[in-house]
Amino acid sequence: MKKTLLITFAAMAFLVTGCKKNTDEMITPVTPPVVNPPAVPKDYALNENFESGVKQGYDAGNLVLATGSWNIDGGLLGSDPNDTKNGSKSIRLQGTPANPLRVGTLTMNFDIKHLTSFSVKAALTNFSDKARGANATLKGYFEVQISTDAGKTFKKIGQTVNCDTVLKATKYTITDSVVRFRIINTSDMNGSNKVRINIDDIEFAGKGDPGITVGTPEAPTDPDPGTGAPAATPRPAVTTGTDVPPTTGDNSNLLMGNPSNAQASIATSDNYLIDMGYYTESYNATKGTPNWVSWHLDNSNTTNATGRLDNFAAWSGLPSTFFAVQSNSYSGSGFDRGHNCPSADRTSSTAANGATFLMTNMIPQAPNNNQQIWNEFEQYLRLQTLQGNEVYIIMGSYGIGGVGSLSTTTVTTIASGKITVPANVWKVAVIIPAGNGDIIRTGAGTRVIAINTPNLNSVTGKDWAKYIVTVRSIEQATGYNLLSSLPQSVQDAIETGKDSGI
Repeated sequence: MKKTLLITFAAMAFLVTGCKKNTDEMITPVTPPVVNPPAVPKDYALNENFESGVKQGYDAGNLVLATGSWNIDGGLLGSDPNDTKNGSKSIRLQGTPANPLRVGTLTMNFDIKHLTSFSVKAALTNFSDKARGANATLKGYFEVQISTDAGKTFKKIGQTVNCDTVLKATKYTITDSVVRFRIINTSDMNGSNKVRINIDDIEFAGKGDPGITVGTPEAPTDPDPGTGAPAATPRPAVTTGTDVPPTTGDNSNLLMGNPSNAQASIATSDNYLIDMGYYTESYNATKGTPNWVSWHLDNSNTTNATGRLDNFAAWSGLPSTFFAVQSNSYSGSGFDRGHNCPSADRTSSTAANGATFLMTNMIPQAPNNNQQIWNEFEQYLRLQTLQGNEVYIIMGSYGIGGVGSLSTTTVTTIASGKITVPANVWKVAVIIPAGNGDIIRTGAGTRVIAINTPNLNSVTGKDWAKYIVTVRSIEQATGYNLLSSLPQSVQDAIETGKDSGI
């Protein structure tokens, strides 16, 4: 009996061992899902220097500036020598003795998100300094108010600030997530004296998406809306300044490659290389438009040293056998003179901004397409440079036939057939942190945004992200080799993925 039991136990042990072994062999290891760490919010610093826009009277009114729309009541945008300012303009706010309740105010018409600090510079105007006369006790004061309910109500933050005759910054720590501000001239009134103060250089600093974009937008309507105005005098080659990008190496216009191997030769008239200093392009003489335009963008290019010049003109540097598109060649067509390299990407000098208004930088673009979707995307890329990045951009068009604002019918050419209307408009943007060795630093994980829109006036709104495509799809449509300066392995990685648009 004992022997039988021992055999039985031994058999059971063998079976258990055998079962366990078989079970182990049949188990398929489960790979835990890859969980990407949450994106780390990036610091941002946005500046409103009040160098754009015009407001000359003290009556209440809205003013569209680089950061958005502001309301000014009892104030104007001052450029007088007596205005205390950093640059050519600053806001001038007055207090009115006849109605002490109506003092000068400057109010944001928009909210900003994820702010950590708000800073504003202020000073007495020289008008006020002179008006003090023998009354040396006359002072200038202002206060800052904050709203967390989209401007319905405001409350004072910090202390009332005493203005001197020199611009001085006052900084406020902000903890609310979505805010807007109002600045009020609270100066004491004294008889007929008007104590005016100047406001300048407002700075927003935060971490994450501020919910606004910065940059002077393209004109809300084409400045030449079919009036048949005489053509502007053609301009010669651009006179470049110290702000021009280098011709080679980091920050150069063609660092990421020459997509079509364009050459500055009449033999390649439909792939003619033009170096305008502030951007480089492949020009198509048959179509009268660029094939593509390439440029580098960082925060040194958008200093607002100049405003939008609107000095559209033909470029006199084209070979004599090419048709030179004139400033009025798009008149009455229903299409905007759509920039490839945007005006607002080049505000560091009049030379830089003027270069963007040469007609060799334009395509016939449906107005809504130009002024809405594309304007939003351009502002988004400029915002990236304010968040510590630099961007290499290539923009182009292809195909034949678009729909403008005059009808729902496809238009293939304008200017008596000399300018081809493209069917699609595209852009590729390579975004990297500001630094050196840009080719080496561009790798498989680099963010690349490619968008492609039909050239239709029905393409409206702000949601450019719904037009995101792969770089490869644009290459297939155009036959170009985009980002050709990068190693092939890097191209294969970044040209086949679609950005999230966030």
